[in-house]
Amino acid sequence: MSDHTYRAMLVEEVAAGKYDQTIVVRAADDLPSNPVSIAVSHSSLNYKDALSAFGNRAVTREYPHTPGIDAVGRVLADESGTFSSGDKVIVTGYDLGMNTAGGLAERIAVPAGWVARLPDGLSAREAMILGTAGLTAALCVEKLLEAGAKPADGEVLVTGATGGVGSIAVALLGKLGFKVAAVTGKLESAEFLTGLGAWKVLDRETLAPYADKAIAKPLWAWAVDTVGGETLFNVIKCLKYGGGVAACGMASGAQFQANVFPFILRGISLLGVDSVELPLQKKSEVWGMLAGDWYIGEQLEKIAEDISLEQAPEFLARLHRGHGIGRYVVDMTR
Repeated sequence: MSDHTYRAMLVEEVAAGKYDQTIVVRAADDLPSNPVSIAVSHSSLNYKDALSAFGNRAVTREYPHTPGIDAVGRVLADESGTFSSGDKVIVTGYDLGMNTAGGLAERIAVPAGWVARLPDGLSAREAMILGTAGLTAALCVEKLLEAGAKPADGEVLVTGATGGVGSIAVALLGKLGFKVAAVTGKLESAEFLTGLGAWKVLDRETLAPYADKAIAKPLWAWAVDTVGGETLFNVIKCLKYGGGVAACGMASGAQFQANVFPFILRGISLLGVDSVELPLQKKSEVWGMLAGDWYIGEQLEKIAEDISLEQAPEFLARLHRGHGIGRYVVDMTR
């Protein structure tokens, strides 16, 4: 990166419905006209980035485009006067990487209202091992705690446990003393999950027999669901009296067939979690928790794989096929 140019991943529609992802050198003038200019040191890959990279118009309306919903780095300039040159900052969510040029680039330009300060105790790389996934996982855990969850209640189920949100949720819950039952379609990754703190690892087919039942045997006290679709309601059917599920994902679909029995007969709570449009003050509070009492530095090393910007297209394709495990951190210096 120079004062006038920077590297970025660019997604272009090269034929009807066909998208190519290449690394290009762009002019600084190509950035959006937003007040805060940031030199990005690290980014990370998320499923939403993979959708954007392969032409999902529900995520990104116009191409060419640079995905990347996460970025961390140093402020180059801020016309709003909120930040000083050199300040270490994080940007996650809002419109970054969706319809605003995103973090899979050495430079971004964003509104000041999207920018949080990198808290002491968290390195830039650790912030991107966490990224939107870690922020979401922490919000899910916080929702459960606010609903009254305690380790003594029994097991907490985590679906999609090898993914970014799921793996960090497993580690956070384990740190807080919960017995975690991790559900995955990748049983070959069982050792990975137990290393993060899972008490047991279950095949995702464990939930399949409950698909045709109105309500099922109570098996778990609480749950974090990162999958959505029918999986979410199968989880709800199997929660113990007074339990709840923090729901944050829809990789398996945005809809499911439901009935009122678990909600009325067992007092189950469905707790929705969003980290994209979350007010910046709350995001900053959660980043502070992840740098403080909820710091899981040793576990983060087990979750992370470092890649270069040039490798991002390959790993986004892996995520798009559903083959991702843990978190992929894009180091702009590699």
